[in-house]
Order: sequence, then C-alpha cells, then structure tokens
Amino acid sequence: MAISLTKGGNVNLSKEAPGLTNITVGLGWDPRATDGQEFDLDAIGFLVNEAGQVRNDQDFIFFNNLKSDNGAVEHTGDNRTGEGDGDDEKIKINLASIPADVSKVAICAIIYEGQARNQNFGQVGDAYIRVLNDNGDAEIARYDLSEDGSTETAMIFGELYRHSGDWKFRAVGQGFSGGLGPLAASYGVNV
Repeated sequence: MAISLTKGGNVNLSKEAPGLTNITVGLGWDPRATDGQEFDLDAIGFLVNEAGQVRNDQDFIFFNNLKSDNGAVEHTGDNRTGEGDGDDEKIKINLASIPADVSKVAICAIIYEGQARNQNFGQVGDAYIRVLNDNGDAEIARYDLSEDGSTETAMIFGELYRHSGDWKFRAVGQGFSGGLGPLAASYGVNV
C-alpha cells in the first residue's frame, strides 16, 4: 500500500521497496474551467549536486531535453492538455545509474506561458506526484498537492534524494513566481 505524504513529509524508498532500482515518477493535474485557454503544464527534473546546483545543462530534463547525459533520468514526453485519468507526465529514473556526484533529483512542473495567459497553480486542481516501483508498477509514495500556489506558475512537487546510502522521497509543494526562469535559476540553469 502506498504511503500518503503531506507537505514536508518523506519516505525511505530503499526500505519500502528493498532492491529498488527503477522508478517512475508520475505527475498529474486537472485544469479548472477558465476563460477557455488551454493549460499546458510541463514536468521538469533537475539533477543537482550537494550545493543544490546542476552540474551542466544536461542535468535539466524537460520536453526539449528528454534524457540526462547517461540516460539515468528520462522524461517520457509532453502532455499538452492534462485531460484524462492517470499520470499526465512521467519521468523514469534508474536510481543505480544516477552519478555519485548527484545528490538529489528535484521534480517540478511549470505552467507553459502561465504568466502571459494569466494562469497559475491556484487554477489547477487535483495535482499530485507519485513514485512507482517499475518492478510491478506498485505505487510506493504519493503526495496530493494542496492549492496553495494561487499566484505561482512554477512548483517543486517533490525531491528524490540520497541519505546514508538510501534513496528517499520528500513531498515539497513549493511554488515559484515568475515561471521557469526563476525556478531554473535556483538550480543554476539559465533559460
């Protein structure tokens, strides 16, 4: 049974699923009824070192850079509507292949052109992030985000991180105003 997390909560993935190597991080959301303009949310991953910064541009995983340089992290593609049930976007991660100098993978989402369209996370409902064990597709952990991001157009959903040799997952739910630029800059990426 999956562990349901609240904001700031964490779970030791290595203890919940011994031998865990391959996971899928699924993100989902439902845009609320608005003025009719489509919502396009995009999942993003940042592979960061102990200082919280990417090592190079290949550590910024998104719809225009679908794989990390060694293939350990892979975005499965862009869903431009958020329609339908289940995960809207997924990031596959081979934990055993994450380079030793990467201490964390931050999983985020932005609203594409959110500022220009006057869209924000306060207008997005039922947003969640979940971690699945690729061996059997069992859900290990899930975090259902609240609608705290009333003005933000970028959001850190959760983080996978190493601690004492184990992989853990933390539910974050932290919004960023200004969209992709400020979010990416916080991890050392200029867009």
